[in-house]
Amino acid sequence: MFRPLFVFIGTRYTRAKRRNHFVSFISLTSIIGLALGVVVMIVVLSVMNGFDHEMRTRVLGMVPHATLETGEAISDWPSLAAKVKQNPQVLAVAPFTQMQGLLTHNGKVSKVLLNGIDPGLERQVSIIDNFMKQGKLDDLAPGSFGIVIGDKAAAKLGAAIGDKLTFVAPEVTVTPGGMFPRMKRFTVVGIFHVGAGELDGYLGVTNLQDLARLHRWKPDQVQGLRLKFDDLFQAPRVAWTIAQQLGEDRYYARDWTRTHGNLYQAIRMEKAMIGLLLLLIVAVAAFNIISTLVMVVNDKKGDIAILRTLGATPGQIMRIFMVQGTVIGVIGTVVGALVGMFAALNVSAAIAALEGLIGHKFLNADVYFIDYLPSQLQTDDVLMVCGAALVLSFLATLYPAWRAARTQPAEALRYE
Repeated sequence: MFRPLFVFIGTRYTRAKRRNHFVSFISLTSIIGLALGVVVMIVVLSVMNGFDHEMRTRVLGMVPHATLETGEAISDWPSLAAKVKQNPQVLAVAPFTQMQGLLTHNGKVSKVLLNGIDPGLERQVSIIDNFMKQGKLDDLAPGSFGIVIGDKAAAKLGAAIGDKLTFVAPEVTVTPGGMFPRMKRFTVVGIFHVGAGELDGYLGVTNLQDLARLHRWKPDQVQGLRLKFDDLFQAPRVAWTIAQQLGEDRYYARDWTRTHGNLYQAIRMEKAMIGLLLLLIVAVAAFNIISTLVMVVNDKKGDIAILRTLGATPGQIMRIFMVQGTVIGVIGTVVGALVGMFAALNVSAAIAALEGLIGHKFLNADVYFIDYLPSQLQTDDVLMVCGAALVLSFLATLYPAWRAARTQPAEALRYE
């Protein structure tokens, strides 16, 4: 007869007697604490997922998955690209040439990594075409010496579309009058914004043939090939395999793990460590249920004694209080999950609005690789957080329920 009453009595015991509202208050704070722990864990994990996603899609969408070079100018790069494309894991190949230097404009100076590209092939291996604020890559015509720069570099130099920038190469030209730095005038034909400070501030793009002329190479010579793979995590192994298959020792491969691998691994490790620390917060909130149930057991000793005299077994008493603690855990977890998902979906917009209101950027692009707070809610994370909260809540009910089951009716009714 007591089995159908387990749930009813357990849920009814979440509130104490009228004369003891403190126990009810403790039950409420346990629910709120557990809910807040779940909210914080879902939001923080979503933000870490956002950083991971932006790292893979934006930063690693701009930098090469891998490059194939020889240490000298490559003349017959189309035939080399054809050989590389035979690998089924290679999605696209594009030639490139690089040169580091300085850009100057009206007395202002900014460092730059100048990339020479073929506009038609570059959009197959890079996402830069999707983030053009002004102009387009097709404006980088051969012989025009046009340049596309990031919006942060443009702001630092005070440059706009149509302005002339002077590129100073880290080389000198020897003349009868002495040694002079190599310089070339470029015209700004485009400005991009990726959202990554490192790229928006220091990357410049020009035509492949124009940069070859600056290197004093032939127009069809390039520095190497940029490779895009279907799985960027396989880039180190596949790029090395391709270099070996070419059959010449002079080819060597470099992949993204050498330039941005440490940053990506740091994000992954931080997510794991922060998740573990936040789980401890949820555990503390869940184990507040122990103190709540212990106080409820003391408050309900008379009721427990009556149930025992009516024939309830210690196991049945134990299940009643396990139901009560589980109800607290379920309510706290569900409320926390709903609020956490809402917060995770809106945290980026909320932080952006707050930055606009106070006029301060929380993420400075000069320090962080992106200048905004990303968030990506994942179902697996929500399920993991909710599951952990429910398990911890259930475990927290065991000791108080066991203590309730040991209540002796005679002792409990002595002072009733």
